[in-house]
Amino acid sequence: MRTTKLAQNSQHFINDLPQQRIEIKAVAKNNSNPIQPRWSYLIRNQLSQGNPKQVLSLYTLIRQKGLYILGLVPLIFKACASASTQTYGKPLHAESIKSGVAIDLHTSSSLLNMYSKCGNLVDSRKVFDEMPERNVVSWNAMIAGYLKNGDRESALDLFEKMSIRRNSVTWIEMIDGFAKSGDTIKARHFFDKVPLELRNVVTWTVMIDGYSASGDLEAARELFEIMPERNFFVWSSMISGYFKKGDVKEARNIFYRIPVRNLVNWNSLISGYAQNGFCEEALEMFRKMQSEGFEPDVITITSVLSACAQIGELDVGKEIHSLIKGKGMKVNQFVLNALLDMYAKCGDLANARLIFEGLSRKTTACWNSMISGFAINGQNKEALEFFRRMEELNDLPDEITFLSLLSACAHGGFLDEGLDIFSKMETYGLVANIKHYGCLVDLLGRAGRLKEAFDLVKSMPIKPNDVVWGTLLGACRVHLDTNMVEQVMLEIGRVDHDMDSGDNSHFVLLSNIYAASEKWEKAEKMRMTMVNKGFQKIPGLSSVILSNKEPLISSHQL
Repeated sequence: MRTTKLAQNSQHFINDLPQQRIEIKAVAKNNSNPIQPRWSYLIRNQLSQGNPKQVLSLYTLIRQKGLYILGLVPLIFKACASASTQTYGKPLHAESIKSGVAIDLHTSSSLLNMYSKCGNLVDSRKVFDEMPERNVVSWNAMIAGYLKNGDRESALDLFEKMSIRRNSVTWIEMIDGFAKSGDTIKARHFFDKVPLELRNVVTWTVMIDGYSASGDLEAARELFEIMPERNFFVWSSMISGYFKKGDVKEARNIFYRIPVRNLVNWNSLISGYAQNGFCEEALEMFRKMQSEGFEPDVITITSVLSACAQIGELDVGKEIHSLIKGKGMKVNQFVLNALLDMYAKCGDLANARLIFEGLSRKTTACWNSMISGFAINGQNKEALEFFRRMEELNDLPDEITFLSLLSACAHGGFLDEGLDIFSKMETYGLVANIKHYGCLVDLLGRAGRLKEAFDLVKSMPIKPNDVVWGTLLGACRVHLDTNMVEQVMLEIGRVDHDMDSGDNSHFVLLSNIYAASEKWEKAEKMRMTMVNKGFQKIPGLSSVILSNKEPLISSHQL
């Protein structure tokens, strides 16, 4: 039996999940003379469970025993395609050629699919062109590879040259590929040309999902309503589409029309609510979902934690964390990020830091959660320290990182540090937006450097909005600088023609500044101006969280 040099970075696959590593090594130990059916069963089992990396770990152990099992080759190619890695597949392909092993149709199709999914279209097409015979699976794999990698022209050329009868998958690939690229007109052209005997629920679904993803809910709804039958996915696609457009009411209406719901449908509703700021509704639906016997998955958990973070529901967030531990759920990077963000936003920085320090891979989102958590909870020095640590590790910040840092500097009174941080944005190739400029105006205003703040607003490359003007006027009020106030109001009147739109905040601020400076006549004049313009005082709002709220998770679930 032949041996081959193992990939240099193969060991990290073995170390990914300790428990599965133990199981794989136990199998190896108990099979000193392993035969193909046993290894094939183990590999197929891992593939069916969606564990391609474990398949490659198992393959590494097989090769360490000096074994070459021909029947496993297409399975290894399939695992490489799922893991989007050529690390094992390419050497295995080369070895098969050198050893003179004949590659059959099934193996060739697996190899072609691997190269396509790894973005290696050159080798993929070479395999396709050298195949002595091709079936519809081969053609579909090559077309899908072109579409996935954005080469619609080559996909269309191959589609038109197909020398064998197309099947439903061929049409689905064309519709889905063009729709996902944003060309819904061409996608609809293919949809309309699908032979009636090949038009199935998936064909309808990918077209509707294409419309929904591109924001054309009218076209999506038109097709949706005339579908002969619907699957779970198309219901979720419509729900997500409406949520993305901010039409929460219609998304909810679609959800309640589903005759039989599954977890995917519930996740679409809960995540949509959370993403649109309807956090109480998201938590309520989570409770209802559980009452109907559905077990949450990582998508559910991530959405619910996001809702908790947005409204400061620390107790509920902790219940979710306990649920994860109690059920032994496998957590991914998204869940860990969501937990970290929830604890940070809810002010439990000790638990947030505990999770952060335990992460093997710290993404920009993780750093942002910690930095913003320190900033919003008044620990501004710690926010700056974390940024310095981030830079030392050569992790790249993004726009959100700098927004949190500028806010920390403004609230902590770190003027020089804030100006330095703002200037660093260009170093990282980032462009400041209106929020960054707003924070910088706030930083200068709090430091009493009103003229510099005013000059900054006038020279901004972006038109200042009400928030920026309000921030500057608020600083003027704190420092009782009525002269600067009048200059600001003149500038607002010059560049902003929407002052009569009903936003009375500037006039209220101006009136209060005059009153605080004991310029009563000017204060009264401002109030009369507001009356004459028909402005009405916007009432203040308060929110109350009741301590005796029904818990989202009952004790028997923990």
